[in-house]
Amino acid sequence: MKLIDLITAQSARLKTAGVSFGHGTTNAFDESAWLVLWALGMPLDALEEQAQRELSAEEEATALALVDERIRSRRPAAYLTREAWLQNVPFYIDERSIVPRSFIAELLVDGEGEGTLDAWLSDQTHTVLDLCTGNGSLAVIAALAYPDVVVDAADLSDDALAVARINVDKHKLGKRITLLQSDLLASVGGPYDLILCNPPYVNSTSMAALPEEYRHEPALALAGGDDGMDLVRRILRDAPAKMTPEAVLLLEIGNERPHFEHAFRKLEVAWLDTSAGDDQVLLVTREALARWNR
Repeated sequence: MKLIDLITAQSARLKTAGVSFGHGTTNAFDESAWLVLWALGMPLDALEEQAQRELSAEEEATALALVDERIRSRRPAAYLTREAWLQNVPFYIDERSIVPRSFIAELLVDGEGEGTLDAWLSDQTHTVLDLCTGNGSLAVIAALAYPDVVVDAADLSDDALAVARINVDKHKLGKRITLLQSDLLASVGGPYDLILCNPPYVNSTSMAALPEEYRHEPALALAGGDDGMDLVRRILRDAPAKMTPEAVLLLEIGNERPHFEHAFRKLEVAWLDTSAGDDQVLLVTREALARWNR
């Protein structure tokens, strides 16, 4: 069987089995390609050149076994391969941390430093906090995108921080990224010029309806209370004390914009464009936060 035929056939199997996507891919074909190419030890960009390659029976069996496991276990592909990619940057991942998929990453690298976020930053942006860092992916991407900054990466979970340590070391950024165990902002330093945060924000109704794939992730990294805003309230309340006068907070709230706007009616924010639209990530200045808190 040719490589492309195997991937196409396994794509159909994934679709028929009703697996859910969203942990690095959004459709059955991309998920199939990821699993098959990884199982065969091939780079993820190899399909275009090697689509017509004839596979051996052993290679077919190896790829089928991984797809079988994906269907049987409903574990996200990233947990099976122990690898996730965000903005073309590879990260180690396992069940101790949520699979990285933040739209904030797009804003950090958009336009090679000339993107939307840059309009809010300056040459005085030197200290960055990645709050709720998980596996450390946003901290790593921020350090790669802005070579002059230093980053504190904080998380409540010691397990997540252990995964983040692997990724900081993997990208040789130990001198510029400091990992901190902290209950949100309670134990971080600062003040910071830029705070990045992709917090738990899934509301309780959505949590109860999550596909099985998401239940393999730590609930601590997903659940945000009845309206999804429990942790966001604490962050917005405490953030000004950890920010420099011209600092900004970049906050991802996923599909919870209606709940956010209901909870924070008088807070002035800017919604930033991402590949998912302009209602997933918002930016708020220290000045606006301080005024709202008063």
